Amino acid sequence: MERKKFTKKTYSRGKHGFDEKDNEFIEESSNLEGRNPVLEALNHDRPIDKILVKKGEIEGTLKVIVAKAREKGIPVQEIDKHKMEQISVSHNNQGVIAVCPAYEYCDVSDILQNARDKGEQPLIVILDEITDPHNLGAIIRTAECCGAHGVIIPKRRSVGLTAIVGKTSAGAVEYMPVARVTNLAQTIDELKKQNIWVACADMDGQDYYKAPLDGALAIVTGSEGKGVSRLIKDKCDFIVGIPMLGRIQSLNASVSASIILYEALRQRRGNKK
Repeated sequence: MERKKFTKKTYSRGKHGFDEKDNEFIEESSNLEGRNPVLEALNHDRPIDKILVKKGEIEGTLKVIVAKAREKGIPVQEIDKHKMEQISVSHNNQGVIAVCPAYEYCDVSDILQNARDKGEQPLIVILDEITDPHNLGAIIRTAECCGAHGVIIPKRRSVGLTAIVGKTSAGAVEYMPVARVTNLAQTIDELKKQNIWVACADMDGQDYYKAPLDGALAIVTGSEGKGVSRLIKDKCDFIVGIPMLGRIQSLNASVSASIILYEALRQRRGNKK
């Protein structure tokens, strides 16, 4: 049976610039340049990953843009004139560029509705500070393949839906709902109110294949460097780990997520027999 395609608006592809600080490519064809376009986008709540402003004195409209961006929790990064010119497509950016996602996000309610439409218990992936676009793309790909209903990422300290993420996902980003939230801890509380259990992936947890992963479930995975933050870990109902028998005591974030997701799928299918 062909899977229903989740409707998302995509933007045209084009020339790329490299952001050395965040170690990722910037999808320039999706960006907005100039003070008025960026200000209008902020006023109308268009999805924006971050605001780039030219180093120097920030005044006038630019000062208003920076204030609005910070009020909305959008990261603001100052870059030098040379880098701004490299990124700019119009070459008339007036000292400001809004980096916009290559794909649109959904709401958490859309993810829950996705599960209801399929008559299934929700299976959700929550990612805490995943900054590598290749990891995010790989996790989205696995989530789609194992029948998850959506992925949730935070607005801050996390990579967004860039073109690299889309490519790494092998097209899964077109089918998998991805929500971007301001407060991950609050979102977990809301999911709990919907009777969804929240499992944290951490090396100190019980073996993942012994944990109950067959019901309404959200799986939280952190970056391979820092793991899941203490605040988020404390919000989770239980912790699951993957046995490590070698000298290396960690796995790539996308590999860890894949192992636990497919165990959840195995248990869910077993309950249907």
